[in-house]
Amino acid sequence: MKKIALIGSTGSIGTQTLEVIRAHPEKFQLVSLAAGRNVELALEQVHEFKPQTVAVANKEDAEIIKREADNRINVYYGKEGLLAAAVPEEADLLINAVVGSLGLEPTLQAIEAGIDIGIANKETLVTAGHLVTGLARKHGVQLLPVDSEHSAIFQCLAGNRLEEVERLILTASGGSFRNYERSALKNVTVEDALCHPNWKMGAKITIDSATMMNKGLEVIEAHWLFGIPYEDIEVVLHKESIIHSLVEYCDKSVLAQLGTPDMKVPIQYAMSYPDRLEIESTNRLNLWEIGTLHFEKPDRDRFRCLGYAYEAGRTGGTMTTVLNAANEEAVGLFLKGHISFLAIETYIEKALARHRVIHDPDLATILEADRDTREFVRAQLG
Repeated sequence: MKKIALIGSTGSIGTQTLEVIRAHPEKFQLVSLAAGRNVELALEQVHEFKPQTVAVANKEDAEIIKREADNRINVYYGKEGLLAAAVPEEADLLINAVVGSLGLEPTLQAIEAGIDIGIANKETLVTAGHLVTGLARKHGVQLLPVDSEHSAIFQCLAGNRLEEVERLILTASGGSFRNYERSALKNVTVEDALCHPNWKMGAKITIDSATMMNKGLEVIEAHWLFGIPYEDIEVVLHKESIIHSLVEYCDKSVLAQLGTPDMKVPIQYAMSYPDRLEIESTNRLNLWEIGTLHFEKPDRDRFRCLGYAYEAGRTGGTMTTVLNAANEEAVGLFLKGHISFLAIETYIEKALARHRVIHDPDLATILEADRDTREFVRAQLG
């Protein structure tokens, strides 16, 4: 039985991780969880799964958990709580399902503790990929991808040599506005942007999908997970989200991983690896029912965030930290109704243009670049 630590338990990935544990109680045990402000859902999770360690965002919510839950549970809050939930002594695997760069420090501490990482938080690798992968190698820790695209690549690489890989090809749905001309994006609303055609995801990642920044972040993540140069990582628009990604080898053979759009599949594979378990709730893929699959090369002028991500990735150093921080802040402003959808790109472009890159940064430098960028973006509102 694998013992699972879960941070981000009340979000989309977190709740689906718990669905997997619920379906396979003989395979997985939840030993810790960290939630944000959804204390009502967190309490339901605590009552059902009985983790030994629980963390929430603030002291008031922690008091509620202490009052309502088993008094043998260790309850924490804030940053200390997040770290405690990420690194319980008995954990075999940490599922990092928090949103944003908040997941970086818990991941680093879990790696130092020798805990394998199921990484759904792509911002961790975008912000500090060299630190995360270097530390994982040092401690012999596995980084197991949870994103459907990276899980697909991981599966297509199985049994093959990395030096024989010629290209990684990430598929992208195109998001909520994939059929819009750029001129039509000027007046789109938050509600419009949150209507993803294929996937059920949290608000931030759904907006990232609409701007294609999500795919740009995944390109950077793929670079760090698989050690492939940016010039050998490509993106293709694929509206059906049936092919989750592809790997082309030096003999021009292309392997693809296919399946219906269901995040429980890559979540469960990361948790059960190297084994596979049945998923009764997922529909079987019958290609004759799908009929036709569509592919299109993305327009970098239409999806400018994708280009920003490639440029930041190639520059390296703190530039990817700035990319991520600017995007998080700009998306947050959009979700609150403070800026327009297209202004997300403008704020990111300004943040990247002003930054003087620092190569091979340590953690303190990364955190300072992150803080400075967020302050800059927020200051643009005046």
